[in-house]
Amino acid sequence: MSGMMRAAVVTADGVKVQEAPRPIPGPEEVLVRVRAATLNRADLGVAAGGSHGAMGGAGTILGLDFAGEVAAVGNAVTGVKPGDRVTCSGAGGYAEYAVADIGRVLPVPDRNLSWEQAATLPVALATMHDALVVNGRFAKGESAMILGASSGVGLIGMQIAKFLGAKVVVGTSTDAARRARLAEFGADVAVDTKDSGWVDQVLGATGGRGVDVVVDQISGATINAAMRATAITGRIVNVGRLGGGRAEFDFDLHANRRISYIGVTHRTRSRDEIRAEYAAMKRDLWHAVQEGRFALPIDKVFPLEQAVEALAHMKANLHFGKIALSV
Repeated sequence: MSGMMRAAVVTADGVKVQEAPRPIPGPEEVLVRVRAATLNRADLGVAAGGSHGAMGGAGTILGLDFAGEVAAVGNAVTGVKPGDRVTCSGAGGYAEYAVADIGRVLPVPDRNLSWEQAATLPVALATMHDALVVNGRFAKGESAMILGASSGVGLIGMQIAKFLGAKVVVGTSTDAARRARLAEFGADVAVDTKDSGWVDQVLGATGGRGVDVVVDQISGATINAAMRATAITGRIVNVGRLGGGRAEFDFDLHANRRISYIGVTHRTRSRDEIRAEYAAMKRDLWHAVQEGRFALPIDKVFPLEQAVEALAHMKANLHFGKIALSV
C-alpha cells in the first residue's frame, strides 16, 4: 500500500495541502483511510513550524484526531481488521491516510455517528479523563471546574465530570454567547474570568469551600484567582496555557490552601504511557460513549483542501466546539 496522497503539510512557507507519501503502518500500527479529522489547539503550534514548544517542522503533516476505515494493519495487530470503522488519535490526520498506534484506535461506537462527530472523541475524551481522574483524582460527589470550557476539550471535560457524579460543575468562558451555552454541556455555573467577582461566584456555588478539582486550560494571569477558587487540599491540573505561559504565582496562597498543582502534557509521554491513558479512559467511559452520553458540537466543517482556512478559523478563536476537516 505505498503511493502518494493529499495532505496538509508544514512547509517553510506555511501550511500547504499537497502530495505526500502515504504512510506505511509499523507492526503495532493501523493504517486508516481518513474520512474526517478535527482540529486541536496544539495544531496551531505545529503549523507555526514547531514554535510554542510543539513538535513539528517542515514536512510534518498536521492532525491529532481522525476517523475513517481501516485500510491495513501491522503484523502484530489483533482485534482490528481492514474495513472496520475507527476513530483514532495519532499524527498526520489532515490527510487521506494516517497511521495510529493500536493503543489509540477506538471502534466508532454508533453506525449513525458522522465521521466528523467520531473524530471529535479520542483526544478530548483521553485528555480530559486523564486530567480529571488520573491526575486530578476526581471522586464522585466532588466539585470540578474547567477553565476555558467552551473548547471541544472543555465541553467534554464538563460532561465527564457530570457523568462521574460531580456535585457542582463550573465552566468558564469570557465570551457571553459561548458562556450561555455551557449549561447544555454540564455546567451548573458558568462564569466570566474577566469579571472581578468570578471567584466569589464559584465560592458561592460550593458553600464557600471552592472546587475540588480544576482543569486549567488558561494558566497565565488567572492562576492566583483560580487558587482562591480552589478548595483547601484541592487539585489544579495545568493542561493548557492559552492565557500565557508565565505569570506571577502567589506561593503563600498555594501553601495556605494546600493545593496540589499538577502539570500534564503529551509531549513527554512514552507510547506505553499514552496506551495506559487510553486504557484508563476506556475502562471508565467507553460504555457511556457507546450509549451516546458524550457529544460535541461541530462548529464548522472544511474540506481538506481548505485546511489553511480551517486553521485560521481556529486561530480567530470565535468557534464553539470542534472544527473539522472532511476528507
